Amino acid sequence: MNSTHWRATYGATIFLSALLLFLIEPIAAKQLLPVLGGSSAVWVTCLVFFQAALLLGYLYAHWMSRGGEVGRRRIVHLALLTLCLIVLVAPARGLDFSKGTTHPVTTIFAALGLSIGVPFLILGATSPLLQVWLFRGEGGTVSYRLFALSNAGSLLALVAYPFLIEPYISLRTQKVAWSVGFVVFAVLSALLALRSKSPGKGQAARGQQSTSLAARSSIATKWMWFLLPMVAAMQLSAVTSHLTVNVAAIPLLWMLPLAAYLISFILAFEAPWAYRRGVVVRVLVLMLASLGYALAKTDVSLPIGVGIVFFVVECFVACLFCHCEAYALRPKGASEVTLFYLLIAAGGVTGTFLVGIASPLIFAANYDLPFCFLMTALLALAVTWRDGWAQRLLWSTGSVLLMVLVLMLHTVYQREAMVEVRNFYGTLRVKQSYAAPHANAMRMLLNGTIQHGTQWFSPGLSKVPTTYYAEDSGVGVALRLCCEERPRHMGVIGLGSGTLAAYGRSGDRFRFYEINPQVGPIARNLFTYLRDSGAQISFADGDARTSLQGEAAQNFDVLVVDAFSGDAIPLHLLTLEAMAVYQRHLAVGGVLAFHVSNQYLNLAPEIALLARSVGMRAMRIDSKEDLARGAYRSTWVLLSQDGGFFSKPAVLLVAMPIEVVRGLRAWTDDYSSVLPLLQWGRN
Repeated sequence: MNSTHWRATYGATIFLSALLLFLIEPIAAKQLLPVLGGSSAVWVTCLVFFQAALLLGYLYAHWMSRGGEVGRRRIVHLALLTLCLIVLVAPARGLDFSKGTTHPVTTIFAALGLSIGVPFLILGATSPLLQVWLFRGEGGTVSYRLFALSNAGSLLALVAYPFLIEPYISLRTQKVAWSVGFVVFAVLSALLALRSKSPGKGQAARGQQSTSLAARSSIATKWMWFLLPMVAAMQLSAVTSHLTVNVAAIPLLWMLPLAAYLISFILAFEAPWAYRRGVVVRVLVLMLASLGYALAKTDVSLPIGVGIVFFVVECFVACLFCHCEAYALRPKGASEVTLFYLLIAAGGVTGTFLVGIASPLIFAANYDLPFCFLMTALLALAVTWRDGWAQRLLWSTGSVLLMVLVLMLHTVYQREAMVEVRNFYGTLRVKQSYAAPHANAMRMLLNGTIQHGTQWFSPGLSKVPTTYYAEDSGVGVALRLCCEERPRHMGVIGLGSGTLAAYGRSGDRFRFYEINPQVGPIARNLFTYLRDSGAQISFADGDARTSLQGEAAQNFDVLVVDAFSGDAIPLHLLTLEAMAVYQRHLAVGGVLAFHVSNQYLNLAPEIALLARSVGMRAMRIDSKEDLARGAYRSTWVLLSQDGGFFSKPAVLLVAMPIEVVRGLRAWTDDYSSVLPLLQWGRN
């Protein structure tokens, strides 16, 4: 092949490596969701792993690009490619991560490392390594545009996955197609590795001359290579966490901030001439100010479309600022190219680590977004310091105001809080107030900003079920009509404050399934529903579906599925495979009750489709808000194989038919897509 063909091969290999790299991320993360209860923190922790693996890939590329023993290092590269193919053909089997909820971060790192660790490292090393190989083979200058081409491949993967791949292709087929693509990549990489060579004497002399003409970068500049990508990665992680916690833990919302992050990389390295610091800085100030104000309104939520657009745009503008400023400080000589990419990767690892792992360990409440905004303002102050007093005053003021926001949120979160704890599964806070209509104490359990149960401590009201579980709610109807006067056996997926225990009568048996180990002590010690219940109560720790799969048939008269943290849903609890598990544990004529109150997703049609697929009937029950007795508006879907249950007059009076959504498919462990169920205009 001539030089043009070889350059095309380099570009195609880099593009394909990035495409495969960012396709395997949602595929691998989606497989982990069932193990860890569908938590939105899974993806942010996966980001930490991906950034760490990318850093190792850049370290490998940095080592491979050093002079000397090129032949031996070529053998190492070919051996690693062969190892990757062996891993694809004979993946690790017999690995049991069913107990991963105890140590979720370790579980994620172990599962990803054993399944995709080596292929991910090789894919991550490809772009910087091939840039150096191309420079050695053809001379000239380092082609930073290949990094933009790499990010274009990544962006294509991100756009294609939620819109073209996930809705139409099963997970098993996705993995097979990805493996075929990796084989093609391995063949191209092997060809280029065999063609790679060490710099000749003339080329080495030219390299030394270019290095001497281009002064080596200062320590301060190298720090900026690290800090700018670090803040960009913090933006990516914090915005992703916010969207997946408050909307849904689905690849669509994982991909949008990551796509914004990658587009900013592409523009920074492919079209640096389009960057205008003055314009970007002004837009960044506006976005930080408006979203900072929105965060200060802790009791207000934006419509899903508006919220996603604003946060993704802010993430894009902040990342564009960081990446364009990093590119402006890029090294001029080839000797520092891999170090430049290495520090970019190190900054990415640090940023995702601070948000995904360190923050839940350090802070009892979630300050990720406001703290990230503060770090962005401080970095902008450092970058624009030489632009004059106007910029210094602007960003100094912005930094102070964002610091005030962090302190204000801390004050708000602490106000009336009896307990505030945080772990992998979210932030739990118990508030106590003396609000009307009852003068006695009222306690409320919140996960972030979402209420998970309240209890009035007024005479005669402490044993009354409130919030979404009032007597006229769907679950209240199911419990009242399922068993007449005989003792009931009830299973509940999701403990919360233990409100449903208020329905317990003497002789009843209630079993609660809860994945978050911090919920149980709060429900037992700060609320009295459990201790005051007349029922015999037992608990199962860990993911509910995993626990149910390992138990003998429980013969539940009513099985409640209420494990949705806020508006984020664990999809693995809403599949045909999950329905088979539930049916095995239901008594004859038993009722399956799904709590589907949700700001952004209309889950009722999907559950009705699942019901039809397994031979059950489904009806929807909506209850109205009644603040005088602490009842919230709620939506439940009741399922049963007993047609007589839905024929009861008390059920017919409140039950509603469920609309059919065209094109909707029943979810399985191998397929799910929430796009048809999104309600974009709701608050």
